[in-house]
Amino acid sequence: MYNYHTHSRFSDGSAPAEEYVEEAILQGFKHLGFSEHSVLPFDNTFALKPENESLYCSTINELKKKYRDELQILLALEADYIPGMSEPFIESKDRLALDYVIGSVHLVKNAEGELWFIDGPRRETYEEGLKLFFNGDIRAGVKAYWHQINQMLENEVFDIVGHLDKIKMHNQNLWFKEDEPWYTGLVNETLDLVREKQVIVEVNTRGIYKGRCPHLFPGEFILRRLGEMKIPVTLSSDAHHPSELKLQFNEAVQIMKLCGLDSLAVFGENGWQQRPIDDILGRPEVRPRDQR
Repeated sequence: MYNYHTHSRFSDGSAPAEEYVEEAILQGFKHLGFSEHSVLPFDNTFALKPENESLYCSTINELKKKYRDELQILLALEADYIPGMSEPFIESKDRLALDYVIGSVHLVKNAEGELWFIDGPRRETYEEGLKLFFNGDIRAGVKAYWHQINQMLENEVFDIVGHLDKIKMHNQNLWFKEDEPWYTGLVNETLDLVREKQVIVEVNTRGIYKGRCPHLFPGEFILRRLGEMKIPVTLSSDAHHPSELKLQFNEAVQIMKLCGLDSLAVFGENGWQQRPIDDILGRPEVRPRDQR
């Protein structure tokens, strides 16, 4: 098994990094990638703090050495893309000697430079931000999200695009339908860029197991398009606690196969490589330890 999207206490996770490593070994993982939220130039409750950046890197690198015979551990960031505000991804990767970078959008910038937070557990935050920053115009807000993803693809160098259609999480068909032509047009425009830039798309199970969204990120329409377009994908749980490392993996693999996806990208000595999707689950599931 492989999971390249993991958050410990260094950002908004709920346990020390070593506990994730211990759980990954118990669960039979082959690779575990730590990907804390990148430092941002304003106060927030979820990102890596500037003063902890070096400690994060040194801690993960020490864990790499300590557990090298049991698990391949990787050092990464989930880099938030905010035009004009976030550090260029390639600079972060070079400065911190990262193995890879996940590029994500959690904060959507409007024309005035204000930021709409589309993530988190509260739908009220999503709705209030839509009203405040986009005058309640869902099409304007959604278009801004997909255009910001496109800007990231055009302007940044990174390996994986995280939870590609995160904008749908709090929507749940309240404001828009994902099969509306204006929406699918935005999706297809982005997928063309993903293929052009040769970026891997993450299939993320967190929305399902947290009860925030009934579908994977991305959903089945996009998964089918990824299969048709031969765009590589990887599978992650976006774990914020060790017990979440492989939640919904079995279900996700079945959905992906039904959508025509038969391989997954895994990190190797020569970069990202394709492996058969049936290899992803490894040995039979081991019950995770109880949450502390």
